[in-house]
Amino acid sequence: MKKNKKILIATVAGAALAGIAAVAYYFFAPMTSGHDTEYVYIDNDDTIDSVYAKVSPRANSMSMSAFRMLTNYSSYATNVRSGRYAIRPGEGALIVFRHMKNGLQTPVSLTVPSVRTTDKLAAELSKKLMADSAEIYRALSDEQTCSKFGYDTATIACMFIPNTYDIYWNTSVERLLERMEKECKTFWNGERTAQAEALKLTPVQVTTLASIVDEETANNAEKPMVAGMYYNRLMLRNAEYPNGMPLQADPTIKFAWKRFDLKRIYHNLLHIHSPYNTYVNPGLPPGPIRIPSVAGIDAVLNLVKHDYLYMCAKEDFSGTHNFARSYNEHLQNAAKYSKALNERGIK
Repeated sequence: MKKNKKILIATVAGAALAGIAAVAYYFFAPMTSGHDTEYVYIDNDDTIDSVYAKVSPRANSMSMSAFRMLTNYSSYATNVRSGRYAIRPGEGALIVFRHMKNGLQTPVSLTVPSVRTTDKLAAELSKKLMADSAEIYRALSDEQTCSKFGYDTATIACMFIPNTYDIYWNTSVERLLERMEKECKTFWNGERTAQAEALKLTPVQVTTLASIVDEETANNAEKPMVAGMYYNRLMLRNAEYPNGMPLQADPTIKFAWKRFDLKRIYHNLLHIHSPYNTYVNPGLPPGPIRIPSVAGIDAVLNLVKHDYLYMCAKEDFSGTHNFARSYNEHLQNAAKYSKALNERGIK
């Protein structure tokens, strides 16, 4: 009798363990057979059915069945949370479900691009965020929104430092701007702010000048020289230039015309009525003509002190420049470059 009882207990225990193992396997077996992490993007307007449609292609049939069961016995169907959720190799339905139910997202790596216009910035940012480009652009084009962060629509680009940041995919536009403001303040630490003050420039002015420097050369080693040349013009005060020598920066003409493909700046292009025309208006333009690189910003802060007032692209097309102190010397350099352009048939 006792022996039969022990057998019965062992049988029941074995069945229970087998049942537990089966249940555990059902909920904890890997959802995907792949070796790479898969991502599910849940939008604000997703329903439980659209969530199933997004998860299903990434899950095997058993795990999908387990995922459906977990959602059926929870409040998830009426509380779908947007976000970017990872399905990692080896993770089962229960883990994935808990992450999605509790909003435990995996952030995206958002790189602020060095682009020329705010509409292009909005387009590039939207590729990594739930917010669409039109929504981001509206914020960047709204004076009230920009004013909230201490900028205007011409200078708001200064708040975007071109680094890479971990950020949640479903971050709102307002939260995105708040994050960029925080990162900008961190970037403009005590040392950089002190360097700007020593040059008698604000961070916005440094960023604006850096955007011109970046447009003039991709050679990081030469950028402090270029920055020094433009700084000399900016600070020059004499009888001929009581308000400072015009920067006469060709990239600002391209920006004014929104013709970034121009290879040569002809005289007829210099008469455009625009605050970005630095051939007509002394001083810096109203804001940056692109989001400058960190190298460009630091080149301005660490500009080379020299007495050059002119520069012209070298005739060898190396991407660097010939610098000159006098206008006559500059004309000689310009003639060599113009000749090289003509020989190559560059219009």
